[in-house]
Amino acid sequence: MPAREARRDAARVRANPRNALSRRTLLSTLGTGAFAALAAGCGVPAAYVDPKDRARRDRSADDKSLTWANWPLYIDTDDEDESRRPTLEAFEERTGISVAYTEEINDNDEFFGKISPSLMNHQETGRDLVVISDWMCARFVRLGWVQEMDRSRQPNVTAHLDPQLRSPAFDPGRTHSVPWQSGITGIAYNRRRVGREIRHVSELWADDLKGRVTLLSGLDEAFALLMQGNGVDITRWTADDFHTVCDQVERLVREGRVRRFTGNDYIKDLSSGDVLACQAYSGDVIQLRADDPDIEFVVPEEGAELWSESLMIPDLARHKANAELLVDHYYDPEVAARLAAWVNYVCPVPAARDVLADAKDEETAALAENPLIFPDAVMRRRLAVARDITAKERTEFTKRWNAIAGL
Repeated sequence: MPAREARRDAARVRANPRNALSRRTLLSTLGTGAFAALAAGCGVPAAYVDPKDRARRDRSADDKSLTWANWPLYIDTDDEDESRRPTLEAFEERTGISVAYTEEINDNDEFFGKISPSLMNHQETGRDLVVISDWMCARFVRLGWVQEMDRSRQPNVTAHLDPQLRSPAFDPGRTHSVPWQSGITGIAYNRRRVGREIRHVSELWADDLKGRVTLLSGLDEAFALLMQGNGVDITRWTADDFHTVCDQVERLVREGRVRRFTGNDYIKDLSSGDVLACQAYSGDVIQLRADDPDIEFVVPEEGAELWSESLMIPDLARHKANAELLVDHYYDPEVAARLAAWVNYVCPVPAARDVLADAKDEETAALAENPLIFPDAVMRRRLAVARDITAKERTEFTKRWNAIAGL
């Protein structure tokens, strides 16, 4: 199989980080009050960790190593030997720092459940760097479970981080997190089968699409685009905006307009033609279009959500300085370009675009012009980073949304 086809197949089966709430979440498994009880009492220490208690003696100067937890198939590999990771190996060779790279994150809540007992009880997690979705990053920041990064060690981050991602509501100034990759939640549809363009969220509910539209099942994945369809500024949405969306979706489900709620399996439905239009992630559609150019991805006129999975350094990490150097390595435009060419998500390093544009390989150079990897100015005006769901809101909102989505 040609290397590029192998990469596309790998991307199709990758457990997409944005699929985190498409399965039953920790909250729905334990009950809506379980996390609050776990964090606030029942014989365990309070969950919040004060800033002065988040660090332990850093071993980086004497121990040239670190442990990094990431999602499966979320880093470049060598076309001839998939066990090799060229950009990571380049870091190891340049710095002498050995990286224990683990693909252990398959679901945000599952990973939260794995490391939260250590963090809550002020114990080491055994991980110096993790990659989690921004809505989960927000929880870690609120609980004080991550350390502030030292930007003096990260000149590339300072110079090259996408301005649109620099200061999300949950982490002003990005002091505790750095985007690994980003993406867009928008609309995917088969233009040939639909027979027209789709440019607005409201067009999903046209009579000729009845029963052949899917929505994402995860609350954090689904709500922003639906609010934007109502003209809401998702950087400052309210509880009333949320309940309005829920009322609308309940009605659409009753009318049979929503076929079902999905995780990443919308890919199969869209490819087969069982579904004509759906909520979708930009990175998935790049892969789908490689096989079926009739599949389109749309940032609606009302806007779409720009999201990230971000790198964070947990409390008590013993190789913090080494981890900060690794984060900065991936903000070198040359390194970011190679990673972007492999994963095909929105690159958080806009300067990588020029690197790709200069590539000798035509297919690689063409990626520089793909707005789903490097959004142009017109598209960027319609993108926004959503305000996260607060701890106070989450129990109520999760309960209502899960009842609608059947979780």
